[in-house]
Amino acid sequence: MRRREFITLLGGGAVAWPLVARAQQPAKPVVGFLNSSSPETSAHYVVAFRRGLNETGYVEGQNVAIEYRWAQGRNDQLRALAEDLIRRQVAVLVAVGGSVTAQAARAATATIPIVFAGGGDPVALGLVNSLNRPDGNATGVVLMATELGPKRLELLRDLVPKATTIAALVNPRSPLAAFEISNAQAAGRTVGAQIHILNASTERDIDVAFADLVQRRTDALYVGGDAYFARQRAQLTALAARHAVPAIYDRREFVDAGGLISYGTPFTEIYHQVGIYTGRILKGAKPADLPVIQPTKFELVINLKTAKALGLEIPPTLLARADEVIE
Repeated sequence: MRRREFITLLGGGAVAWPLVARAQQPAKPVVGFLNSSSPETSAHYVVAFRRGLNETGYVEGQNVAIEYRWAQGRNDQLRALAEDLIRRQVAVLVAVGGSVTAQAARAATATIPIVFAGGGDPVALGLVNSLNRPDGNATGVVLMATELGPKRLELLRDLVPKATTIAALVNPRSPLAAFEISNAQAAGRTVGAQIHILNASTERDIDVAFADLVQRRTDALYVGGDAYFARQRAQLTALAARHAVPAIYDRREFVDAGGLISYGTPFTEIYHQVGIYTGRILKGAKPADLPVIQPTKFELVINLKTAKALGLEIPPTLLARADEVIE
């Protein structure tokens, strides 16, 4: 073989080898991210989710792709959005933004791994067989958004000790509505307050609920732990301020938006854990072997500026218990 021919073949091979190598590289796994909310109100949650993924070795755009689907509050669209992600053959289906999202994902597939974050009992909701041994294709994190209702009412009563009538705002379309109402009424009997249930699942419903609340001269308001209310936090905190109603919420984002007080699991930590579980499943773990995570960290956040505007003096004992006080 002549030297020129050898160099030509070598050069051709040098071009061909990377092409062959690229063709043999495994396809980048795709994670389906299904959320009942909107990207505008969930941006910091997505950051926490990606952080969890990163800790397991996955970086979006590098070695994993994420397909996002947002229901924008239209829960009736969740099933169709989940099925669209399944048709795209995602490796893992993340279902966040409330138990209704988890149920839609679970109803759409019995084979693709699901990582959920939702309130209520996932066993009672049909998501897993047990918390320690899910035994199916789904696992995740329990939010305890409704289970902490009695504690929130206790804190609200500590803040407004003379409150005899407390309104509880509940989304009747939530699968956890009956449980939350029962919890609130039982807690009301414990603290010696009458609980008045207000139902709302639209912006107009919320306006009507506040009109009813004002007409009844309700002393305080408990806002249920529902994803829809989280999306409407600007409306809810504005109405509470306008009508001078002390209100307690399930997450700190309400207090950041001007709400008075919140008590619950830090939602960024929930999404962080969902990201870690997603990464573990991408590495080969099975949902059936990953226990459902029950949060152990809860935070109490108080907005002193809002308390002053309402003419409330925060008891020193309550301030001492707060994880954060917004001045």
